[in-house]
Amino acid sequence: MSKAVNRAWTMASRPEGEPTAENFEIVESTIPTPKHGEVLIRTRYMSLDPYMRGRMRSGPSYATPLQPGDVMTGEVVARVEKSESPLYKAGDTVRANIGWQEWAAVGAHIVRPVDSDLGPISTAIGILGMPGMTAYFGLLEVLKPRAGDTLVVSAASGAVGAVVGQIGKLNGCFVIGVAGTDEKCAYTVDELGFDAAINYKTQNVSAELVRLSPTGVDCYFDNVGGPVSDAVFENLAMKSRVAICGQISQYNASTPPQGPRNMAALIRSRTTIEGFLVYDFELQHEIARTRISNWIKDGSIKYKEDVVDGFENAPEAFIGLLNGKNFGKLLVKVSD
Repeated sequence: MSKAVNRAWTMASRPEGEPTAENFEIVESTIPTPKHGEVLIRTRYMSLDPYMRGRMRSGPSYATPLQPGDVMTGEVVARVEKSESPLYKAGDTVRANIGWQEWAAVGAHIVRPVDSDLGPISTAIGILGMPGMTAYFGLLEVLKPRAGDTLVVSAASGAVGAVVGQIGKLNGCFVIGVAGTDEKCAYTVDELGFDAAINYKTQNVSAELVRLSPTGVDCYFDNVGGPVSDAVFENLAMKSRVAICGQISQYNASTPPQGPRNMAALIRSRTTIEGFLVYDFELQHEIARTRISNWIKDGSIKYKEDVVDGFENAPEAFIGLLNGKNFGKLLVKVSD
């Protein structure tokens, strides 16, 4: 690639159902020159996350949807190549929301420094970034687990779910993970220390929950929605709490899916359900980042990254993410 060219992946067209390669287009442009107060950054790692599928949809949401021709949204870890601001110098590592592109000139005030003492720079958009913050606050501030609670986590081996379960164990919970392969289930138990795991593709989730937690589920961290959540709702304990983080099972739906039909279970159990966004707790992120870093360093928490090499492979990797093909936090390595 010529150093005079910036490449960006755009949404060429709005997907109907599952995205395909035709919904993405790579666009080339001249690498921008930073103006006063800006920094020129070059992407090193790019984050791929399920929420990005939601940005490709039209209609009301918590964020403005992408329009055809827009650069795909997302956060990156980048190197400052040139600075026109006293806040950063060339060579600094930062994270920024510049989307799926290799270069960008942005205001120095909207990028954030990456502290390599906390962990490898890739973790700044993984366990020490948005996914880790989502797990930390969704569990501790929304679900508020108590020692002895049964905690169920869907998408348990993913970037968010894996952290939720481990923090749950640190807080004295009996943790049950739900995942889509035997390998992922074994990972959550053998490597991450979950108490049990259920393969939703080969096992009856509701029956397994009855067997594993006959007194019911106290806390449910919901990343997927759909039939898995239906099964958990059937097994909620009295005064249980549900945190709605994501609904990945529905992101590719071309028409609104049938909602839960067993809502009477929530009346019986007096369950509290709360949806949340990680940005609700933004002022507390640095505290959480430091705590998670310390847990990683002392071995209390482990993490797994699924790194795809090459900017050109981003759409294929993203489509795979929506089908559960990744194993751990999905990243694209863009440059050295």
